[in-house]
Amino acid sequence: MKKELHIFFTCLMFYTRIPCPKNITHDPDYLNKATRYFPFIGWIVGSMSFLAFYLFSLFLSIETAVIFSIVISVLTTGAFHEDGFADVCDGFGGGWTKEKILMIMKDSAIGVYGAIGLVLLFLLKFRLLSESILLFQVYDDMAVFKIFLLFISAHSLSRLAAISIIFTHQYSREDASSKSKPIAKQYTWKEVFGSFFFGLIPLFTLSYFDHKVILAVIPVFINRYFLARYFQKWIDGYTGDCLGATQQVCEVIYYLSILFLWKFI
Repeated sequence: MKKELHIFFTCLMFYTRIPCPKNITHDPDYLNKATRYFPFIGWIVGSMSFLAFYLFSLFLSIETAVIFSIVISVLTTGAFHEDGFADVCDGFGGGWTKEKILMIMKDSAIGVYGAIGLVLLFLLKFRLLSESILLFQVYDDMAVFKIFLLFISAHSLSRLAAISIIFTHQYSREDASSKSKPIAKQYTWKEVFGSFFFGLIPLFTLSYFDHKVILAVIPVFINRYFLARYFQKWIDGYTGDCLGATQQVCEVIYYLSILFLWKFI
């Protein structure tokens, strides 16, 4: 149990800005094992994001509360995944060879592709999440609990889609310049099982109230498949930035899928 707690806190420290015990480090062995808890981090980030939404919605409009929920999620993770998304936009938008793409993604400066990508990403998150919440409030008696599950499932499922790329593809960089490399080197059935367990439980819980929402997993993983295939084509694998971009895009796809399912099916 003590070891599992250490692994969990390693994951929490790596993927969020939440304070952890002082004895937690970026030990490569624990980082490998921490993969199993990555979707569970989505439970934590989603819960904090929902809490911000709920509190602000008591005094402000739904749209304003959604903006604050997005702000809290960004602050909780330190824009970890958004940074990866921006780097992928810059790298694949401005590079035409593997070496050039990887070099651009490694640059800490943001370019025009990354800036435009982030603006569009946040606009989509804001609009889709706002519409989904409004639909839940109009048609459901247990709206607050379902909105809570919406937040949790979006963050956990999108993280599962991202981390699953580790199980099927190789890390692209040949050097040790990225923190993501230790995570990418090894995994066991425990990491696979843990990732899928924590990634799918919130969605299954939400589907208890409406069975059709389970179908949202299909477009999310179709999107994950094509993203992984695209990364493989251009850089022969993935990087940590690619995982961050996958998480962000799959989160948007999930909101879009839920909205479509709720409106038309």
